[in-house]
Amino acid sequence: MKQLKRFITPILLFALSIFFKSGANSFLNFNEETALVIGKLSSILLVISVAWALIVILKVTKSRYLRRYDIKSENNLNARKLYTQFNILERIIIFIIIMIAIAVILMLFESVRKIGLSLFASAGVAGIILGLAAQKVIGTILAGLQIAISQPIRLDDVLVVEGEWGWVEEISLTFVVVRIWDKRRLILPTTYFIEKPFQNWTRNSADILGTVFIYTDYNIPFDKLREELTRLLESTDLWDKKVNVLQVTDNKENYVEIRALMSAKNSPQAWDLRVFIREKLIEYIQNNYPESFPKTRVLVKESETIKK
Repeated sequence: MKQLKRFITPILLFALSIFFKSGANSFLNFNEETALVIGKLSSILLVISVAWALIVILKVTKSRYLRRYDIKSENNLNARKLYTQFNILERIIIFIIIMIAIAVILMLFESVRKIGLSLFASAGVAGIILGLAAQKVIGTILAGLQIAISQPIRLDDVLVVEGEWGWVEEISLTFVVVRIWDKRRLILPTTYFIEKPFQNWTRNSADILGTVFIYTDYNIPFDKLREELTRLLESTDLWDKKVNVLQVTDNKENYVEIRALMSAKNSPQAWDLRVFIREKLIEYIQNNYPESFPKTRVLVKESETIKK
């Protein structure tokens, strides 16, 4: 019922245009000049009503088709793919419908038609000038179309872009809105995601691995730390029970680098899990092995002159 209400306005405009075109003159007896104006107005209303109806049909068809896919579910890869394609293609089709409607309305006027013919006569030079002027705009629109087809990003994807971490909130023909974790919005042109590198954490699935780095002294008992990591992961619902790894990934003169690797269902939970594990592992070392934090060693030797 709600979707049917969208058709009320285009239907009323269509009925009004038919009334002006066929019945108004016989009822109201307009003079020739007024009848000409009313005829043009009815034609304009007819074009607008048809374009409006086509846009409404497009939107209703899209919403009814996408109703079967829940973009808020955990494993929503297919839903995000379809939402991205349909949203971008919808904007392209609406843009084309509006441009055609405007062109048809303008061609209803004789003066505009003559201007159009004269423009076609000089289309060679004008086309080159307009092509050079609109090169970036056209490139941006084509990049938006390419994103809809190849989909390097999708709606609700988690990205690391320009040093910021966030979700894809909106994809249009010309720009992409990334919602940063602290509720800021990063606006980037669509060409950015075709020309420059970026990280997409949810390209193939919503689940993600999280890493925590701890730096300790060489005397830390790795097996005890590994047991503590397992205990901490099993104590929280943030962990999806898939990945639980603790490894020594590097060593320097004064410390060793320990990496804890864990998995979560999605990026927000992965972030919270990393923060939780980092804090609890540091507390564990503080309470049980405080001497195992990184330290600088100085070896002092007693000289022979002092001995004598």
